Amino acid sequence: MMRRIVESSLRLRVLVVVLAATLLLVGVTRLPSGSVATLPEFAPVYEEVQTEALGLSAEEVEQLITVPLEQDLLNGVAWLDHIHSESLPSLSRVVLVFEPGTDPLRARQVVQERPTQAHALPNVSKPPLMLQPLSSTSRVMMIRLSSQELSPIEMSVLAHWTIIPRLIGVSGVANVTEWGHRERQLPVQVDPERLRSMGVTLEQTVRTTGNALWVSPLTYLEASTPGTAGFIDTPNQRLSIQHLIPIKAADDLAQVPIEGNEGLLIGDVAEVVEDHQPLIGDAVFSVSDSLLLVVEKFPETNTLEVTRGVERALAEMQPGLPGIEVDTTIFRSASFIEMAIHNLGIELLIGAVLLVLLLLVFQYNWRATLISTVAIAVSLVAAALVLYLRGAIFNLLVIAGFAGALAIVIDDAIVGVDHAMRRLRQHRERGSTRRPRPLSSGPCSRCSARSSTRRWSSWSPRRPSFS
Repeated sequence: MMRRIVESSLRLRVLVVVLAATLLLVGVTRLPSGSVATLPEFAPVYEEVQTEALGLSAEEVEQLITVPLEQDLLNGVAWLDHIHSESLPSLSRVVLVFEPGTDPLRARQVVQERPTQAHALPNVSKPPLMLQPLSSTSRVMMIRLSSQELSPIEMSVLAHWTIIPRLIGVSGVANVTEWGHRERQLPVQVDPERLRSMGVTLEQTVRTTGNALWVSPLTYLEASTPGTAGFIDTPNQRLSIQHLIPIKAADDLAQVPIEGNEGLLIGDVAEVVEDHQPLIGDAVFSVSDSLLLVVEKFPETNTLEVTRGVERALAEMQPGLPGIEVDTTIFRSASFIEMAIHNLGIELLIGAVLLVLLLLVFQYNWRATLISTVAIAVSLVAAALVLYLRGAIFNLLVIAGFAGALAIVIDDAIVGVDHAMRRLRQHRERGSTRRPRPLSSGPCSRCSARSSTRRWSSWSPRRPSFS
């Protein structure tokens, strides 16, 4: 089989040269757009379910949420390898690790079906939330937001409602975590002495404050279930009625009358301020009051494309974010990849030049050097194109595999070309030795031939004599 391939290649050498040139051209133009990452996906298939329960201690979270969720709902799903959980103050975390080779989409589907049955959990937490699947090296960027004009609360509002939704819409972005987020709230700081002196209870203050808002997280209040305003039918059309809440600032909430005590306002028994929730964690920089956005990507995504998409989105939003400084150099995984690609390109160029020089020195034949160089380049480009067409991601392990295979390819190319050149020389030498020698024509040769003939014809054996 190999002999036929070689013979066909020799007969169609022009076609082989054209195909090799086409392959090199396609590789040079298509490979730069391939997916690039630092490391391959080495983590197993897993899904994480988190449940938030504000105000509960770690022991309460374990007893009320983690154990029922882990033992009664999530344990025993299909293809499950093992499950482990963690209970933190105000947060329950359950991680399910699946068997090797499990389809991530099917694993996500079987887990998604279980939390829908979580109505049996006590009404002390938010519904369980299954997080997006993340890459093994999920963190793509860390973005710092700072401002000299806006307060941290105003900056957090912009980040929560404008920046983060836009970044999550970028292709490949799985999650954007915000560190140092300060949610805008209107805390009512009651004074026990003023409550006692005016005959107002704490429950009245809480009920009045909760019902004054558009919706309240307190389930025993009427505001926990926002109602509908209804509509008005006219002869021509139906007009919808929508309530517009008048409370926009702390002073507006302080003017709300207390239920059951006419003539008293919330501001008479408490201080209403604009503040944020108690911080569990914060983003600490040299510049105070900064926010940190951590961008994470999906598995099997191109780090360079995700990074460029995030930077493009930030650049488009910048005109609408006056007074906010955006710094994307805190952590940028693409910078390492771009530097590695640049260094690898320089090393490949230097290595190619040294390889050509060594081939010229050892083979001392420009044709053999050209054939060996083209064979090595075509082999590398063909392997890279196969990985590119299969959707593989180029990472450190792939580059290491190419480096190991390159040594074998170079050895085969040099040895193969050397054997071919040696056989060609032997074939030429044998052809020259087997060629018949031409007869010399001249007077001397004819004379010598005639004289030898005469000598042979004049000679005769002597007859014996008998006496």
